[in-house]
Amino acid sequence: MTGKIMRWVAGYHDLRLDGMMDLVIRAHGATVLDVGCNRGLVGFELANNGAEVVHGCDYFEDGIKTARELFVDLRNVRSRFEVVDLRDGPNILKAHFMSAYEMVLLLATLHKLKRSMEPESLRELIVYLGQITGHYFAWRGTSDKPEENEDEIIFLDLHLAGVGLRRIHTSYISDALGVAAIWERR
Repeated sequence: MTGKIMRWVAGYHDLRLDGMMDLVIRAHGATVLDVGCNRGLVGFELANNGAEVVHGCDYFEDGIKTARELFVDLRNVRSRFEVVDLRDGPNILKAHFMSAYEMVLLLATLHKLKRSMEPESLRELIVYLGQITGHYFAWRGTSDKPEENEDEIIFLDLHLAGVGLRRIHTSYISDALGVAAIWERR
């Protein structure tokens, strides 16, 4: 890994994990899918806390390149990072990733998908992500408008409950940082 990337990682605290330290604690031995992984830093934190498999996807090609470089020296972690366009629906995920993960992360991503996907396609994607969640599904809303974050929580509650997940944790971090929530398989 290049020195530039290591210095960047060493000085970086990923705010997307604020309110979700329970997942970091439970990462040992876990399989993780990070949807909208950006540069893979959340997955890197989970890997450093014992996750055995970390897969991630994003539409941001430079981010995926960075994630691959970040994980290249982690020998005890099976990692895979792919550039995907989630507007193509669940089939794009089925083509690149496993059929089940203990943890599925959707951090600071749903608001972007809402802007670019038809409502029925978005519902189908969320249901699929819920179906492949073995234990924990985590979401992070980043809107500075509380009503938008609440709308996303209601949307997720509705569609994740239909596949056997129930919300067990909600953190209202701050107006600037948004809200974090975790659902668990019943």
